Amino acid sequence: MDVSKELSILCQNAVDVISREDFEQRLLTAKKEKRPLRVKAGFDPSAPDIHLGHTVLLRKLRQFQDLGHKVIFIVGDFTATIGDPTGQNKTRPFLSEKEVKKNAKTYQKQAFKILDKDPKKIETVRNNTWLGTMPLPEFVGCIASEVTIARILERDDFEKRMTENQPIMVREFLYPLLQAYDSVKVKADVELGGTDQKFNLLMGRQLQKSFGQKPQVVMTLPLLVGLDGTQKMSKSLGNSIAVTDSPKDMFGKVMSIPDSLMLAYFRLLTTRSEDQLEFNVQNFPRNAKVELAVSVVAQYYGKEVAQQEAQEFDRVFRDKKAPENPDEFKVSKQAIWVVDLLKETGAAASGSEARRLIGQGAVTLDGEKIADPKALVHIKEGSLLRAGKKRFIKLIVQKSK
Repeated sequence: MDVSKELSILCQNAVDVISREDFEQRLLTAKKEKRPLRVKAGFDPSAPDIHLGHTVLLRKLRQFQDLGHKVIFIVGDFTATIGDPTGQNKTRPFLSEKEVKKNAKTYQKQAFKILDKDPKKIETVRNNTWLGTMPLPEFVGCIASEVTIARILERDDFEKRMTENQPIMVREFLYPLLQAYDSVKVKADVELGGTDQKFNLLMGRQLQKSFGQKPQVVMTLPLLVGLDGTQKMSKSLGNSIAVTDSPKDMFGKVMSIPDSLMLAYFRLLTTRSEDQLEFNVQNFPRNAKVELAVSVVAQYYGKEVAQQEAQEFDRVFRDKKAPENPDEFKVSKQAIWVVDLLKETGAAASGSEARRLIGQGAVTLDGEKIADPKALVHIKEGSLLRAGKKRFIKLIVQKSK
């Protein structure tokens, strides 16, 4: 493949490429020297799960791998304890080493659902290897002395927090320097990150230059908007789709996204051709959304499972039939107050939510609507509880010993 075509493929969907000319030159040099580019991406295991928002970056990394380049997958087991201040309006809580190690295991396992595990195509490193053993004089003399406080304060997050009189911890000032030093240690040619990471990525260029290295190319990718249609996908905001979600939940969540997000989801989460994509989304939105949901689920569970979920979704929401394999829940008694039943089964998070569902006429037991929030319901073996449009629960009576 010629360099111009490779450049076009790798820059697809990127928001910033700093600089494109430098990137093209790196590709030319790599081809001439018959060596892969070293493409860095860091992941702080600050939570145990990866959601589809993370996979935007992972899919781009896989693209680099497929074109013969090597991904440097940095597990930020040291930086996770510091806490990335990006996008935060307050200081992140300090994570223990034990929490970070536990999260790192699941992070890597989930990431490799997308990345190629071939050692020729990936190198996995932990930044605690160098950051956790660095003497303080070395940090102060070699890293902290290369960046001014004024430069750090340029980032929007800090400026906003200062304006709002929100505290900024000294450790948060250090975060961009630590992430930047990772680029120095792995000698990155390219670093990828979300658009919210641009400041940190540019800091990597600055520090590499200070250490006599050629500054890395910076590539930023769009942030995937979550199920609420407004904020970036985040588990803490409750608007995410986890890669570990069941096929049913994953399919249902994709089907619940606002129509306005479909084009972005297609472009960032699938390999769907652009041909007629916009036309189909605008003119056949439901069919397009089913195609999107099938494509996403198939990546993690296979085409056959994805098609089964599409059929089941139609059965329940188009044909208004009960699902063939609903979730099951064991109940210890056959007579129970309806609000307690909804809370125990997880169909409602609280009593107030349970009463709201009942008031909306969204709760049925074996097809009979329950309108009274004070009702005492009688459960038979295999009774089907429905709460809202999407939650079906088969009730199993637990026999007393």
